Amino acid sequence: MLAALVNMLAILICGLLGLLFKKGLSVKAKDTVMQGVGLMIVIIGAKMAVGAENDVIVVISLALGGLIGSALKLDDKMEKLAFSLKRLCRISDSYFVDGFINASLIFCVGAMAIIGSIEAAYGNYDVIFVKSALDGIIAVVLGSTMGIGVAFSALAVFLYQGAITLLADLAGGILTDAVISYLSAAGGVLIIGIGLSTAEIKKFNTINLLPGVFLAAILGGVLQMF
Repeated sequence: MLAALVNMLAILICGLLGLLFKKGLSVKAKDTVMQGVGLMIVIIGAKMAVGAENDVIVVISLALGGLIGSALKLDDKMEKLAFSLKRLCRISDSYFVDGFINASLIFCVGAMAIIGSIEAAYGNYDVIFVKSALDGIIAVVLGSTMGIGVAFSALAVFLYQGAITLLADLAGGILTDAVISYLSAAGGVLIIGIGLSTAEIKKFNTINLLPGVFLAAILGGVLQMF
């Protein structure tokens, strides 16, 4: 759990640090920074999205995942969770929900989160330390525009990566390179959607597409067996 704790603290501290920059920005400056952050997120997602061997698997998975997510109303459930957390902590930041949801997806959906957590279970912290440093930089930037919700996403990261570390013996045999590449590629598409939404170019419902990320991993794993 040390790896998850380190990553959580990096996001928490850097997310709070980003708030210091937010206070000194004018409305026009914040809009400009948000556009820049959005474009940066798009680039991160694009790099992840090209990792799969078969793009058709990713397309099918996201389409089916979107149907599942919409049927389950995952976006409503995630927003209710974020609002409950906001009320519980008595936070008045109007950007809290968007900051919490978007940052949680960015930090959790990716190969480094999975690989780093699995390797940490066996005493190798190199990947998770690199991820923590990268997440910290992103948290500062996101925190300066999206507010304190970014810092609270550290809790989601801790629970997600901590669970993977605890289940590493099981996950280690299932999460092959092919499975992780498909999961990361589908996750990259979602991150592109987050980036475009952040830059206010086009609003995407990335929460309802989330099941597609795990479907891509499952279908990618099945495909490699044949």
